[in-house]
Amino acid sequence: MLAEKRELPQRQVLADSVYEAVKAMIMDHVIKPGERVGIDAIARTLDVSPTPVREALSRLTADGLVTKRSLVGYRATELLTPQGLEELFEMRLLLEPRAAALAAENCDDEHLDRIEEVLERMRAVPYSGERYAGYGEFAALDQLFHDTITEASGRRLLADAVQRLHSHLHIFRLGGIAGAVQLTVAEHDRILRALLRRNPDRAFDAMTEHLTLSLERQCARD
Repeated sequence: MLAEKRELPQRQVLADSVYEAVKAMIMDHVIKPGERVGIDAIARTLDVSPTPVREALSRLTADGLVTKRSLVGYRATELLTPQGLEELFEMRLLLEPRAAALAAENCDDEHLDRIEEVLERMRAVPYSGERYAGYGEFAALDQLFHDTITEASGRRLLADAVQRLHSHLHIFRLGGIAGAVQLTVAEHDRILRALLRRNPDRAFDAMTEHLTLSLERQCARD
């Protein structure tokens, strides 16, 4: 029994590390968009059994980075097209400003503290290079900032809809944009100040502005 209790955390650590390794391959296009994902080949590359690779691919399917078809297997999803990018932001602009306004009305001090903490971590986290290893933590905090606001809205279905978009994974997979980190943090700061003032109109406008500027930055990339 004790051996089983010690084994479970080790298995989870292995599963998480394989998940992150395969995700990095996809984000960095080591596994190219649309390319077949071979379980045995990845297992050999990472020197693990096929089991944690299958578990990782199942999680990555839920993330929208991998698709699975019967008799075909797994493939990395294609990159967002310009139209796909606009449609993604169209959905975000429908959902997230409303969530921010509701959060300004409904969030408690605990949620505000969590949102503020995430923003402070974003200010401090290093962001280097075009590879996932250099920006992955910032991307995760960016997603957490938005998810925590939607959670604070008090609307579970709204929060679930925003989280299921996995928008940050798809956007960061397109590559970095020079100067975007500082701009993102500044725009997040305006959203936070609106929430702290419990001002739903300002929160709505600040989130709308942030998403609109983010889309403009993405569309202007080289």
